[in-house]
Amino acid sequence: MTAFLAAPQHYAQFIQYDAAAQAIGLVEVALRHDYVNGTRSSPVAYLEGIYVVPRARRQGVARALVADAERWAADAGCTEFASDALLDNTQSQAMHAALGFSESMRVVFFRKSIVPSR
Repeated sequence: MTAFLAAPQHYAQFIQYDAAAQAIGLVEVALRHDYVNGTRSSPVAYLEGIYVVPRARRQGVARALVADAERWAADAGCTEFASDALLDNTQSQAMHAALGFSESMRVVFFRKSIVPSR
């Protein structure tokens, strides 16, 4: 987070408030210049995180936040907006689809421990 905040031209946060001035949603977006799975351009706007308080869900808050992030990304020269969700997080996948994202690929990451030679 500290690194993101130190480079505001590469990172943005948008907050949605209700009529009582209470924060009800947050989106975090970054410009990624490294390769982003499923994309063809650079930089790519990347949805780093999104949260809407339970009482405000299904009321267009996430859609408004993502629209703010998209405008910021377009102003930064991006032509693609990417994100991710865990394979078993079907709620997040449904939200992404409802917001206009299309699935580009499914990936399983692997790791293996090795014993250092020293």
